[in-house]
Amino acid sequence: MTTSDSGAATAGKTPSKDVRLKSREVRIPNAVSVGQLADLLGLTPVDVIKQFMRNGIMAAVNQFVDYEAAASVVRDFGLEPVQSESAQQEGVRGGRVGLNAEEDPAKLQHRPPVVTILGHVDHGKTTLLDSIRKANVVDKEAGGITQHMGAYQTECNGKKVTFIDTPGHEAFTAMRARGAQVTDIAVLVVAADDGIMPQTIEAINHAKAAKVPIVVAINKVDRPDADLDRVKRQLAEHNLLVEDWGGDVVSVAVSAKVGTGIDDLLENLLLVAEVEDLKANPDRAARGVVVEAKMTRGKGPVATVLVQAGTLHQSDHAVVGRLRGRVKALFNDAGHRVKEAGPAMPVEISGLSELPEAGDILEVVGSEQEARLLVEARIREHDQARHVAGLEEMYSQIRSGVAEELNLIVKTDVQGTIDAVTASIAQLSNQRVKVNLLHASSGSITDSDVLLAIASKAIIVSFGARPEPGARRIADQEGVEIRHYDIIYRLIDDLTQVVAGMGLAEVEEVIDGHVEVREVFQIGRRNKIAGIMVQDGKVMRNASARVHRGKELLFDGAVRSLRHFKNDVRELTNGMEGGIVLDGFDAFEVGDLLEIHHQEKVAR
Repeated sequence: MTTSDSGAATAGKTPSKDVRLKSREVRIPNAVSVGQLADLLGLTPVDVIKQFMRNGIMAAVNQFVDYEAAASVVRDFGLEPVQSESAQQEGVRGGRVGLNAEEDPAKLQHRPPVVTILGHVDHGKTTLLDSIRKANVVDKEAGGITQHMGAYQTECNGKKVTFIDTPGHEAFTAMRARGAQVTDIAVLVVAADDGIMPQTIEAINHAKAAKVPIVVAINKVDRPDADLDRVKRQLAEHNLLVEDWGGDVVSVAVSAKVGTGIDDLLENLLLVAEVEDLKANPDRAARGVVVEAKMTRGKGPVATVLVQAGTLHQSDHAVVGRLRGRVKALFNDAGHRVKEAGPAMPVEISGLSELPEAGDILEVVGSEQEARLLVEARIREHDQARHVAGLEEMYSQIRSGVAEELNLIVKTDVQGTIDAVTASIAQLSNQRVKVNLLHASSGSITDSDVLLAIASKAIIVSFGARPEPGARRIADQEGVEIRHYDIIYRLIDDLTQVVAGMGLAEVEEVIDGHVEVREVFQIGRRNKIAGIMVQDGKVMRNASARVHRGKELLFDGAVRSLRHFKNDVRELTNGMEGGIVLDGFDAFEVGDLLEIHHQEKVAR
């Protein structure tokens, strides 16, 4: 197997024969055999094998090589390699896979919108989905729904709408975190008798971070204590101004339980979709995303896939995440077997050897060899890109012109801190860099916060809020930076320097001096104090000390107190004797050496 970094030509070497191609472009798939590449170049396999050897690659005529290695050889012959359609990497690399990411506008056709329903847990999301499903399921006259899938289509005025059935905004954001931008429109469900709740606010912020249009469904309007104006007022407080209040956010009054307003909601979703002008190319190799996966009796591993572009066919070779397989069968949301699935159509597929994860990208390829190489490429890309930019890295990106936005999530231990922090952050943006506060709330840092940070490449700022164990584990695995502050101005100073292009001040260690333990005194039953002589420099009460015994480092921690005879002092200088107490260590022995140090910020 070859790697991309082995494809560089040896300096000074030239190909053995002139290329007989008239066009300077050579289209190469993801995987190509040496013999096939020779045919594309119009050369004998021997010529191509020799050039691979010059590049440090030993390849036989029937051996398959990846695109990077083949492209390097093509360049060596003075030609320009171009990836063929099946080799395009938007979906391969695990980056954002949008529904409109197509290469030829002439081939684009209108497609159904994909909608996700979000909101507070008790505000009727599931009831609304069930009401839509029962009233408007496509193909209902052929037997209705026979199984539950994670996505399904409805129909209104002859046009289709696809719904993604997720448990909540965590799943919605988890799919974004795994590289799949699935949703075109987010429906925010708010109960008319309850108003906006903490989970509603989280859903709003997650939908805004995804940069998708929000349609508000005010549910439970049949309740006697329903108050639509209060809901609209609360929405306005979170920068969602509905149309009948002069804003641009569509709101629809519905009762999922009674079934009123459902058609009105669907019509408004189609209007929003029309404004968004959603299109895809159905005539290319299929690309999609896994909505859910499960083991079933008789079929084995099955995955619900939302086709985003192209058309998925039975018997297609596919790479799903870091798995590969061949599509044995396709089933629509009514449980009926189908031969193909076009853009924005959800289908259940079988034929994979293992269960993929929700959010995994599906890509159809031309052969089993190409599938194998794509899996290897995805594994490499995943290993190389499993971290979120931290504040220091974001500074570098801003300086280099790569980053123009700084995304933040703020978590505090008490509600009262939020307003002060958000007000300060709101003033930081300048002409070059926009600071986005994606979410701010009190309480511990949760899985949902970390997933939002992963999906939006955000930094989590904490004021006294501690991460939950699961959140800490995900943050560590994915490289999400959680910065802890106890004073607001320190956060603002750091962010101001980053936004202004100055960067954070570098923290450097300064060695203040060295002291030797001459005696050890017992103070009370448990505590000890070390009698010391300052050998050089000085020791200060607010510094830190490393305790060395021979070549062994025993402790590194803060200096708690200093004494000169019986007096507490702030510092001892060169040649002075005194006593020292460290915070967390008292197992001194005569002859121990203490290295006194502190850290200070140095401007770049």
